[in-house]
Amino acid sequence: MEQILQQFGIAGTNSGVSTGSNILKAGGSEIVSFSPVDGREIAKVTAASRDNYEEVVKTAQSAFEAWRLWPAPRRGEVVRQLGEALRADKEALGRLVSYEMGKSLQEGYGEVQEMIDICDFAVGLSRQLHGLTMHSERPGHRMYEQWHPLGIVGIISAFNFPVAVWSWNSMLAWVCGDVCIWKPSEKTPLTALACQHIAAKVFAANGVPEGVSCLVTGDRAVGEWMSADGRVPLVSATGSTRMGKAVGAAVGARLGRALLELGGNNAIIISKDADLDMSLIGCVFGAVGTAGQRCTSTRRLIIHDSVYDAFKAKLVSAYKQLRIGDPLDEQNHVGPLIDKDAVQAYLKAIEACKQEGGTFAVEGGVLEGTGYESGCYVKPAIAEVKNDFKIVQHETFAPILYLIRYSDLDEAIALQNGVPQGLSSAIMTLNLREAEQFLSQAGSDCGIANVNIGTSGAEIGGAFGGEKETGGGRESGSDAWRAYMRRQTNTINYSTKLPLAQGIKFDL
Repeated sequence: MEQILQQFGIAGTNSGVSTGSNILKAGGSEIVSFSPVDGREIAKVTAASRDNYEEVVKTAQSAFEAWRLWPAPRRGEVVRQLGEALRADKEALGRLVSYEMGKSLQEGYGEVQEMIDICDFAVGLSRQLHGLTMHSERPGHRMYEQWHPLGIVGIISAFNFPVAVWSWNSMLAWVCGDVCIWKPSEKTPLTALACQHIAAKVFAANGVPEGVSCLVTGDRAVGEWMSADGRVPLVSATGSTRMGKAVGAAVGARLGRALLELGGNNAIIISKDADLDMSLIGCVFGAVGTAGQRCTSTRRLIIHDSVYDAFKAKLVSAYKQLRIGDPLDEQNHVGPLIDKDAVQAYLKAIEACKQEGGTFAVEGGVLEGTGYESGCYVKPAIAEVKNDFKIVQHETFAPILYLIRYSDLDEAIALQNGVPQGLSSAIMTLNLREAEQFLSQAGSDCGIANVNIGTSGAEIGGAFGGEKETGGGRESGSDAWRAYMRRQTNTINYSTKLPLAQGIKFDL
């Protein structure tokens, strides 16, 4: 790991503030990054002061004046080169993601691959930032719409995807002509430093203005400065619903834009017509992947009465085969939770479930002994519950899977929708009518609805996001680029007269 840290210019104590290649002397408090894998200190980062933040914003404003005038395909070429740099550093960055965050090494590599994929997507997008042409009701007139960059995009990312979500926002924002200020999670600052290091080298080689890619590390105060700052027209925030409500209120108070990707409470419906063996893979990975710390993690299984006992038995058997341990060992399935606070939240959720009458088919608990010295390793648990339990209505960022019975599809869909969150959902069925009903207007109320795949994971080609307390934002693919631009409608009169719309007469 020491070699990887040196590769990305990370060692000892580091400044957590930069405007690209220019690393500022940070004036805030010190953040120590501990690995949940073994509990060891990796490195330190000095957070931004308010003066640091002001300097970064001013540099970003100046950079925007120049960057927005670069042709979009030229901006796309820079992003293409960044994708190539990420390909070259995929193994090292993936290992750092795994070690600092605690997700499995395969998931660490997958996260970097997701960054590479969004670079590829953004390169193509740089030649497709198109508007519409419309027929005017007035003779000798032409109407069309075009899209212009917004300016500074503030990005607040979470620990569970410490680099991928930044890339979803920044790559699209950059080809759109925006500049970015990134506030990473204070739990995973080193992966952010590594990404900034990679981007800075590519940007410097292409003469990109200083301030197009900025990093401001710190605690929630940095997010509060950004959310209240009228110089930042868009704040994209990923995290808990509680955090999102605070960001949304602050940004809304100044009539700015907030792109919010918040909590999930995702369910898979297991139909009587499901392929149970195939369903098992999606359910188990969805529940225990990243130790249950994905916003798309499977929290609930809504299982038809006729297959409930059989599928529960399959789950219990599969959980007995899970290997929990060092995520850099590719033989293990489940790594640690991010820290001991997350462990306490996991234990409290288990106790709350029992207090409400839940029974555990697979008991949870904290693992101790050799290999578990960090105190962050827990057992994935399975509980039989009712959907209206308070703890079931709440998102717990841990590997606790709730089982719920149903008897007909209308009931199952109502149970699926009967939580405050609305991110990801799925149904496992070979019945075409059931699949179509699940995807219909009367079906899932989530932003993501899948058939015969799980809730966890998403391809960058589709817009990612959810409804209700998930926030309503959309990132990554499809037409998500529009969030990073402002729409302008243009009317051109090429006639010799000036008729008014709606037939209004105004003669002098």
